[in-house]
Formats: sequence, structure tokens, C-alpha cells
Amino acid sequence: MVKAVRIHQVGGPEVLTYEDISVGAPGPGEVRIRNEAIGLNFLDVYYRTGLYPSPSGLPLIPGHEGAGVVLDVGPDVKDFKAGDRVAYTTSIGAYAEERLIATKFLVKVPEAISLEQAASMMLKGLTAQYLLRQTFPVKQGDKILFHAAAGGVGLIAGQWAKHLGATVIGTAGSDEKAKLALDNGYDHVINYKTENFVERIKELTGGKGVDVVYDSVGKDTFDGSLDCLRPRGMLVCFGQSSGPVPPFDLGILSRKGSLYLTRATLFVYAATRDALVAGAEELFDLVAKGIIRIEIGQTYALKDVASAHRDLEGRRTTGTTVLIP
Repeated sequence: MVKAVRIHQVGGPEVLTYEDISVGAPGPGEVRIRNEAIGLNFLDVYYRTGLYPSPSGLPLIPGHEGAGVVLDVGPDVKDFKAGDRVAYTTSIGAYAEERLIATKFLVKVPEAISLEQAASMMLKGLTAQYLLRQTFPVKQGDKILFHAAAGGVGLIAGQWAKHLGATVIGTAGSDEKAKLALDNGYDHVINYKTENFVERIKELTGGKGVDVVYDSVGKDTFDGSLDCLRPRGMLVCFGQSSGPVPPFDLGILSRKGSLYLTRATLFVYAATRDALVAGAEELFDLVAKGIIRIEIGQTYALKDVASAHRDLEGRRTTGTTVLIP
């Protein structure tokens, strides 16, 4: 028996229960791994609250990001062996000391990267990769706005976008978070609690607006994000930490300048193993070279995951957060 966190009913952080589970032998195409670290993400909150339905019903072991060591391999597994250092994302079930996982979700972790770093950046780093390199490919001279600049995705994206030659503008909810973002690639950070971010964007761009807005906040920022764009600019929604965006009139996009809008998700961009490996290799390379720094902001024991969820929802965390089994 090993320990895991399960949800037997949707609700607040109190529904996260720390309990014993049994992990069987790996089947064909699977390995059994020991998690050394597990990433915490707002996606986990969506499943806990029922905003996103469980793919397999309840009880559910949440979590989409982790890293550890292979303990055993199933039949027909040739690319991995016991002792390999591995990381994964998009496969739900991370909140556990040990787990079974299909090898299609796994990548090998280079020695230059710690397992704690890998666990903290797989979902967040690959999200930054598809946003900046695929959804709206950022190039030299672009002006971008990234909401939640001091969050896990935001800190990686700030460094990456600066490396690509963009003028990087972010929003944050405190002066402390703004300073953290400025130390991670951002040219300007707007404290949305003391400044109107739409007016500030107009000032910073001479009234022209930015080329793209990356928005994981949702309801609270959606209208303002549209107003920050230049004509034919793109709004990339990839989360909804403040709640889902209500239905809206599609004609708004026309009236505000023939704007583009997409609701993107890593589950589509990393749907194939080739896409997952390519994105991870690009991310790992930049981290290994020191172009992107992965600094873990908070660490919690897995048994204290309810406290971690409360802090995440209360916007008391910065950067990446890991759970240690």
C-alpha cells in the first residue's frame, strides 16, 4: 500500500483526502514510478470543484504533473527501464507516492535538471512553449501582455518571450509579485489592484495596443484583454482562475478591430508523443542553458495538499509549487 490523495466528492479543499491505495503491476505499455515531486496547478482546482468533470468518475486522484524514478516496466516497454529519471504531464493521477502511467506520457529528464524542477515545470513550461511558439508564435519586436505574470506559467513565459525578442508586459496583484515578474524577463508589470491595465497598456504602446494577450484569468480580465489588442491582434485564453467567460456577442471581435480569439489547451497541443517530446526537449534545453530559470516558490508535503490548494486559490503563491510525497 502507498499513500495518495483522492477526491470522493467535489467541493472545497476539505474534500482532498490522504489515504492508502494499492498500486498493481504495470500492464502493456505502462511503467510503475515512484513520484519524487508533484506539480500543483490551477487545473487541479478545476477538477476538485467539478468545473472540469472527472474523466473516470469518482473517487479521483487529481494532479497532472510529476517527476520520479521508474520502478518497474510492463510488457512491450522498450524505451524505459527501472531507474530512469522521468517526468510527465497531461496524465491525471499525480497526487500519489507511486503510480502506473502509460509511457506515451513520459519523457526522460536530463541530469542537468532536478526532479523537483522537472515536476514543477512540465505542465507550466510546456504551456508556455505552445503559447509562445505555436498558438501565437512570438517574434522579435512583438509586444505581448501576459496576465498572472508572477504565476508558474507567467514566470517561465516572461523569460522565454524576452529571449525571443519581445517587449513583455505583465499584470500582477501586488508590488511584490510585480518585482518578481520584473526579475523574470518582464519589461513592464502592471499592478491591477492599483492601476487600470487597459489604460496602462495604451500608454505603454502609444495607443496602438499589443499584438497578443495571453489570459489564464478568464471572467475578470476578458473584456479588458480585448481592449488591449491592436487591430487583428489575438487573445489567447488558456485558463479561468476567476471563473469561466460568460457567453458573448461574436460581433464584439469585429467592432474592436477584427480580433482573433482562441481557447487553447495543452491537452491538444501535446496530444501526440512526438509533440510532447519536441516541446519538452526545447524546454529542457533552455533550462539547461540557463536561459530559463526554474525556481520553486513553495513546497508542501503531499498530506498538506489542502493547504496548498487554499493558498493557490487565495493567490498567496508565486511561481511554481511542488508537493513532496
